[in-house]
Amino acid sequence: MPQVLERAEGCWAWVVLLASLVTQGLTLGFPTCTGIFFTELQHEFQASNSETSWFPSILTAMLHAGGLGMCFSFQSSITVLGFYFHHHRALANALASVGVSLGITLWPLLSRYLLEDLGWRGTFLVFGGVFLHCCVCGAILRPVAPSVAPETTEAPPPPSKTPAPGYLAACGRAIQRHLAFDILRHNAGYRVYTLGVMWMILGFPLPHVFLVPYAMWHGVDEHRAALLISIIGFSNIFLRPMAGLVAGRRDFAGHRKYLFSLAALLNGLTNLVCAASADFRVLVGYCLLYSVSMSGVGALIFQVLMDIVPMDRFSSALGLFTVLESVSILISPPLAGLLLDTTDNNFSYVFYMSSFFLISAALFMGGSFCALQKKERPGKPAEAEGAITEVPSEQGLMVEDSRGSKKQLYTEVMYVTSV
Repeated sequence: MPQVLERAEGCWAWVVLLASLVTQGLTLGFPTCTGIFFTELQHEFQASNSETSWFPSILTAMLHAGGLGMCFSFQSSITVLGFYFHHHRALANALASVGVSLGITLWPLLSRYLLEDLGWRGTFLVFGGVFLHCCVCGAILRPVAPSVAPETTEAPPPPSKTPAPGYLAACGRAIQRHLAFDILRHNAGYRVYTLGVMWMILGFPLPHVFLVPYAMWHGVDEHRAALLISIIGFSNIFLRPMAGLVAGRRDFAGHRKYLFSLAALLNGLTNLVCAASADFRVLVGYCLLYSVSMSGVGALIFQVLMDIVPMDRFSSALGLFTVLESVSILISPPLAGLLLDTTDNNFSYVFYMSSFFLISAALFMGGSFCALQKKERPGKPAEAEGAITEVPSEQGLMVEDSRGSKKQLYTEVMYVTSV
């Protein structure tokens, strides 16, 4: 019996939004609580800072690269959300990212409570049961009906007399289909954004990993130290929808990539406050300031990617984006841990390091996007062999396939940087 397809922008779209919110809270929100276990694991295994840092590093890197099951959950929810929402996509992405804020708020509190009663091994066992709720969210992600009428199928070509391609050729085609290397080659906007985010990620996750150990090292109580991460998450519950409302305005449709660069710049500057003092009141103020810039980064990171690449290639572009992003995530915490070991646990250098990567990445992305926009202004549209190009239009989004036929997908103002 054929499966009924759901309608985009319909009632079920909001159910999918709720499922995406819960999924992001369970998956993307979880790594922020790993700092709670940092000192416990360090004492348990008598490990150095750099050795212990491999725990959150590998966990978060595999989450983005495609392991542990969490990657399949959050990537599919983000991709399906882009197909269900067209006119309110920026707001939908921001509301779904509120799940991350809820996760950042609740995971540290739950971790501290379970760690005292069950130890870290028992706590991780309970976490495994909690993550099973992703299966329920996955069952909600029904297929969405396409926005264009299906084309008439042509008769299949006669079988070729040439021998079938080998295994390596088949693997190459599969990689090309699921990882957007052609977009990376031909779309300068995607290339700039991917490289900029890779550089930014070298500094972005460090406060989530080292804020709690930093506070405890300077005499802050364990419960109050864990509360700092929850303050960041609770603030983001309200700030991310506001960021989504601002980014979703028609006036900002062509400037979202610059808003993202500005959020990354402010995030880097905010870390300098934390490096200045470890007093609990200063740290609370730092968490509130950090939440403002973090809400912009979290609400826009996937929306900007949707602006840069066409939606029919978004899943493969997101896959390559997160795989490359995971390389930076894998390197960042151990590098900071090594810095701690060589500086006799001077945590200020960790936050200086985080600020450097964030500020330089923001300047690189903002400057590069500005240069690309000036280059495209007088010029002709970019063309690449076999690549899909988008045309900004107030009537609708037009895509052109390799055969030269054009299709109108949906009505939306979309500005795409493609060279």
